[in-house]
Amino acid sequence: MSSPASASNLEGAYDKLHPTIRRWIRDQGWDELREIQARTIISVLDGDRDILIAASTAAGKTEAAFLPVLTSVADRALAGFSVLYISPLKALINDQFKRLDELCENMAIPVVKWHGDAPQTAKKRAMADPRGISLITPESIEAMFVRRPGDAKRLLCSADFIVVDELHSFLQGARGLHVASLLRRIDAVSSRPARRIGLSATIGDLGQAAAWLRPTTPQLVEILEAKSDSPELRLQVRGYVEPPQLDDPDHAEGASGVLEEAVVRRIALDDIADHLYSTLRGTNNLVFGGSRRTVESTADRLRRRSEKAKVPNEFYPHHGSLSKTIREELENRLKDGKLPTTGICTSTLELGVDIGSVKSVAQIGAPRSLSSLRQRLGRTGRRRGTPSVLRIYIREPNTDQDTGVIDRLRSNTIRSVAVIRLLLEKFVEPAGQVPEVASTLVHQILSVIAERGGIRARPLYELLCGSGPFAMISAAEFALLLKHLGSDEIRFIEQAPDGTIMLANEGEAVVQSRNFFAVFESAEEWRLTVSGRTLGTLPISFPVHKDSLVVFAGQRWIVQDLDEKTNTLFVAPHPGGVVPRFERADGERLHDRLAAEMKAVYLASDEPTYLDQRARDLLAEGREAFSGLGLDTTNVLQEEKDVHVFLWRGSQVTAVFGAAAAMVGLPGHVHDLGLTLSETTVAMARSKLASLADSTAADAVRVSSAVQNITAGKFKDQVPAELARTLWGRQNTCEIGAIPGIARSI
Repeated sequence: MSSPASASNLEGAYDKLHPTIRRWIRDQGWDELREIQARTIISVLDGDRDILIAASTAAGKTEAAFLPVLTSVADRALAGFSVLYISPLKALINDQFKRLDELCENMAIPVVKWHGDAPQTAKKRAMADPRGISLITPESIEAMFVRRPGDAKRLLCSADFIVVDELHSFLQGARGLHVASLLRRIDAVSSRPARRIGLSATIGDLGQAAAWLRPTTPQLVEILEAKSDSPELRLQVRGYVEPPQLDDPDHAEGASGVLEEAVVRRIALDDIADHLYSTLRGTNNLVFGGSRRTVESTADRLRRRSEKAKVPNEFYPHHGSLSKTIREELENRLKDGKLPTTGICTSTLELGVDIGSVKSVAQIGAPRSLSSLRQRLGRTGRRRGTPSVLRIYIREPNTDQDTGVIDRLRSNTIRSVAVIRLLLEKFVEPAGQVPEVASTLVHQILSVIAERGGIRARPLYELLCGSGPFAMISAAEFALLLKHLGSDEIRFIEQAPDGTIMLANEGEAVVQSRNFFAVFESAEEWRLTVSGRTLGTLPISFPVHKDSLVVFAGQRWIVQDLDEKTNTLFVAPHPGGVVPRFERADGERLHDRLAAEMKAVYLASDEPTYLDQRARDLLAEGREAFSGLGLDTTNVLQEEKDVHVFLWRGSQVTAVFGAAAAMVGLPGHVHDLGLTLSETTVAMARSKLASLADSTAADAVRVSSAVQNITAGKFKDQVPAELARTLWGRQNTCEIGAIPGIARSI
């Protein structure tokens, strides 16, 4: 439910704030409150509903929430935290602590950071006298419930407000289910539910976000959306073509240790690094690499160019495998702004850690998500009167030799143009489905049993499912899961004669492990150290031995020694290096709207001015191939022994149709444009797919039987296959329903 704004109902918002806050606002030199701040002040102080604040990056969302919240709790005497601020990132908590500490101190409101790296002294002080604000991660809430259930109730049960920052990051994935479950469990131990306030800059479906924030009464959530003018957007898409027969587009420059570039075949990343170096040097920027491997390879190239020019390096990597110290050094350098700095990063700098405004944002590789791109673009153009600057660097395969149909279509270039079209239309995709439902439910079952010391099946079901985040699970399915967890094969739980469910030996061991609190898997890793300083971690799967070479933290190292008992690598600087192959992360899913827009780009004839000459050529090549192959009139194409089926649908629909094709004997490979079916002909493919045109032919049970690796998540091995397939079918009801229509079109 949206709340209208008018001058009349916003008058007096400033006067409603606590006197100390009004003085703080004057000290900041603010001329006025922003509209979203005034609206939120009125809603918080004059209302009693949950609130969703949707406003662009740097629009003042944090102050919009906290200024009225602090006013509301300023004179509270009740024991227990009055405000819980839940963040997906420790770094964001540290940042918000710096922003709130002085103001809260002036108001005599304690504020404490509560995460794994936060000082223990402050936590102990808060434990002894819980008051004020706790800035906390989901994992720390989980740890409190499991390790200190009595303290959890004492500290959390009387909160007046729960503020969830970067709410869009919780709308999909296991972590979002986890937080939603924790919120329900906090309500369960509270005398009355705390008001919830969600903050986000990029939400594609506000109704979906409201339903996450308060699942039981989403229609009562007050939605405050800031309608602010976007800054001028300056953008460029640059095209690059890889050399023929390239196996590794991210390999280290001069990988053999040879420093002379002339003896090494140049790849696209070399030319991209040249442009980044000449364009970005001397200013503050962010370059999103898409993967940790691309980040390391790019940062290494930029450092080498600085060394060759005998100038200070300004380019530093930032990703989840680097140590906290190294990441914070870059964050602080960007925020300080005294030295020109460019961060080469994964999505780790996408969320709202305050690094100040950067001059430009670049992305290596064609974007796949409008939500992520908008979040990244929000890092630039934050100061009034300054433009947002975006550069996209496309890498396309070489087609000089006999290459396949898919490569000739130049889909990376086409997708970049389609993304920019939708960006200018202000489209943001809604959150996708969560495949880890059953695994996350297993995690929460173990956690609640540990918290309560034992619980009967019915109240356990009502707490976690019922109208909660796992509402899609029926009572019968929940009973099936409990029975499976108590089986001789799993032995996670057991039932006492009075019906109480308790942890069995295996479950007890899992809950007691230090990695239990997070719902995502923690892979075994090597720890890299140099002169006693930790650089970060590498996957244990990365092959290492003494004298191994590695590119890490934007520099090159040789392994001088290793300790297999502690999984520690002792490294020293070295001129050679190999870029590690990190564990593969799941790629961003393509939305239906973006897939359809890609076809529209193929069919169009415009030549966007933001493309450089090579990108224009690639766009023309892709369109020429599309037309030459007759894809404007057909969606099935033979290429040697394979058949390409062009669906122009999003990743999820394509994957489900691919499972249905496998079900009728057409296994294949899923890609952005559709399916590639192996060892078949067009006639055979059409004949077999015709059997799917009947609306009764592709039911959930049959299609799910063709899906490989149907379970996902940390506890996927403890989920019964029957339940996993049932949930997959239920989540993909719409996609399965689309199968007959797609089959008929083929």
